[in-house]
Amino acid sequence: MALSPLSAAKATPPGAPLDILVVDDSRTNLQVIGRRLSQMGYRCCLCASGAEALDRIQGRNFDLVLLDMVMPGMSGMTVLREIRGMQHRRHTPVLMITARSDPGAVVEALGGGADDHVAKPFEFEVLDARMRRLIERAQEIEELRRSNESLDARIAHRAIEIGELRSKVHDMLADRQRLADSLQALQQQVDQLGS
Repeated sequence: MALSPLSAAKATPPGAPLDILVVDDSRTNLQVIGRRLSQMGYRCCLCASGAEALDRIQGRNFDLVLLDMVMPGMSGMTVLREIRGMQHRRHTPVLMITARSDPGAVVEALGGGADDHVAKPFEFEVLDARMRRLIERAQEIEELRRSNESLDARIAHRAIEIGELRSKVHDMLADRQRLADSLQALQQQVDQLGS
């Protein structure tokens, strides 16, 4: 059975390590984030550029993207727009990180389609809690999406069945009318013979 792009998204089995794509132009930040998240039980894929991140996300499912907002070349906002434009990845949760602590950065990130935003420096325990909540919510939404697809398929099947039943009822009513017309014609012939 072929899966639609929406239902092809993977659901992480309980207890399995969560796959995180970490994107930051600073190699030092990447190493620190990767090491700390690995210690917390995540499986991390580290990318130092937006272009590299887009290549990775094209070929692999991630439970979450941790994306630096400000990077040279391709900014985090550009990467975010590209992710949201991908049919098979647009629902992947994206948590933006940035050294900018002004409210404008939060508004820009959330307005651009990020699921959450955290300013550097951050506590890894807080980052962990935010990431887990986003992943949990994304998994719940994916389950609802699958249920909706199943319901849509059942509704389509029922609509076909109803159409077939209507056709049969129409044919039966037509047959009944023909039979009634034949009986009436016979009755008229009997009446004419009797008179």
